[in-house]
Amino acid sequence: MECEICQGAGYVHPLLPDGKPDYSRVVPCRCTGGSRDARHHRHLLRYSNLGALVRYTFDNLNPQGKSGKAANQRLFAAACEAARAFAAAPEGWLVFSGPAGSGKTHLAAAIANARIKMGEPVFFISTPDLLDRLRASFSPDSELPYDEFFDQVRNAPLLILDDLGVQSSTTWAKEKLDQLLNYRFNSELPTVIVTITALDRLDERLKSRLTNPVLSRVYRIEEAEDAAIYSWGPEFELQKAMTFKSFGRRPNLTAEQQQNLEAASTLALNFAKSPEGWLVLMGTTGCGKTHLAAAIVNHQYQGGKPALFVVVADFLDHLRAAFNPESHVSYDRLFEGVKTAPLLVLDDFGEQTTTPWAREKLYQVINYRYNARLATVITTRYSLDDLEGVEVAISSRLVDHKISTPFNISAPDYRGNVPSGRSRNPRPRRKADWA
Repeated sequence: MECEICQGAGYVHPLLPDGKPDYSRVVPCRCTGGSRDARHHRHLLRYSNLGALVRYTFDNLNPQGKSGKAANQRLFAAACEAARAFAAAPEGWLVFSGPAGSGKTHLAAAIANARIKMGEPVFFISTPDLLDRLRASFSPDSELPYDEFFDQVRNAPLLILDDLGVQSSTTWAKEKLDQLLNYRFNSELPTVIVTITALDRLDERLKSRLTNPVLSRVYRIEEAEDAAIYSWGPEFELQKAMTFKSFGRRPNLTAEQQQNLEAASTLALNFAKSPEGWLVLMGTTGCGKTHLAAAIVNHQYQGGKPALFVVVADFLDHLRAAFNPESHVSYDRLFEGVKTAPLLVLDDFGEQTTTPWAREKLYQVINYRYNARLATVITTRYSLDDLEGVEVAISSRLVDHKISTPFNISAPDYRGNVPSGRSRNPRPRRKADWA
């Protein structure tokens, strides 16, 4: 029979003198006598709010990180060592700062999972989700009243706050974050904070808390990137206006085509919210695949996150031009910038020339990003059948279900009426052209 006090969890929050739960402490329920069984572990997982992040542990973490740069590998190794030590004995504040895709969240989740394995409670939440739940707790239908939920977060034995700096910057949001972090700072409660925003760009009061040398230790996961390469160039004026909001319904589509287009938009938006793996958008010219790819990049820029949009053929042309001694951009800087971008869009794959040199450079980019599991979006007129005719070393990575999600957009070219079942574009090159 399940205990009415702990509901089978095996532990409870003790009561304060005023009768309210003390969320800063956890004690075994009298029904278990201190035993930590499977039910207790399951409750810790539910309390942790980790969700799918339970798969991120120190065991499956590359101790050198995802970057191919030696300097960044050293930075990540130091952060990893600090994370392991903190997981063993949480004390003070631990701050991870770095670009998207650098491994910050994996480190934070690994700490949480290590503590849970030890039978200790930890609460993990992203800053935007925290603020959303606080707003929702004002509703009469909320399972947990605002005061009780805020106290639970504020007094969590170990709090891990992900994506600080990504949240909306309303006065209310700033006030709630300030209350939360100021309380934990003054109480010296163990806290892990993950931020993609450079610390010098944060609010001065917040920055003073995060960088306080007495309580806080800050680890930069990767060296600061050149912001100039993560912005729209003058040749991308059209793409700058391509957003999910402007990707509306189109007239003269069949119900099936409209449903397919909406599914593509939803898939791209979900990818933009949490870039992971590869997204391959296929379809005829003008079907909307470039719009969705650009919308993903604009979503990243709006959140202050790095992303890079390149047209494959143009990238190869720029790469060739970089060999010129008079080039203003070095070959190595251009190639490394594309190869290691936290989020990369390769637009119009398959339209480039197929010289041995071009194939080699493109393979090097794709293979590096495949091995490093870097978030990548690829748009192409190739279908899945056509990809079988592409050089195996490249096509096998594009269709690998472990990392890639291919999606075929069936809508026709929005700029004209293309007869059903036909394309205004010639059939993509076959294997003979790639050999």
